[in-house]
Amino acid sequence: MAVKALGTYDFAPKDTVDKFPAPLLYIGWDAHKMLCAPFCVPMPPGTRFGDLVANVLPGMYSAHPDFAQINWDEVQWFDSGKPFAPDMDKTVAENGLGHKSVLRFRTPGLNGLSGSAF
Repeated sequence: MAVKALGTYDFAPKDTVDKFPAPLLYIGWDAHKMLCAPFCVPMPPGTRFGDLVANVLPGMYSAHPDFAQINWDEVQWFDSGKPFAPDMDKTVAENGLGHKSVLRFRTPGLNGLSGSAF
């Protein structure tokens, strides 16, 4: 986050990648406010993106009734707010996601509990 300081603002950040077991990845599911904020998870850069979808996301989002209905072929992905087309066979790092990247996904046709998001 950009900071506009009135004076000198010079210090070493305390949240650099070397301070965590793996780079942090923020993951959020748009329009599904039952889980109101993105999750922040340490994600090894060598994790295959398809494994993230198949093995990590269910542990985070399967409590939501819409999760089982997701058509993963239609999901719209965003990397830090920009449309993103991940290669499921490449790693998180090969897909360009690094420390503190924000990964968001939208699920067309699934708009929150009983369509409450729209």
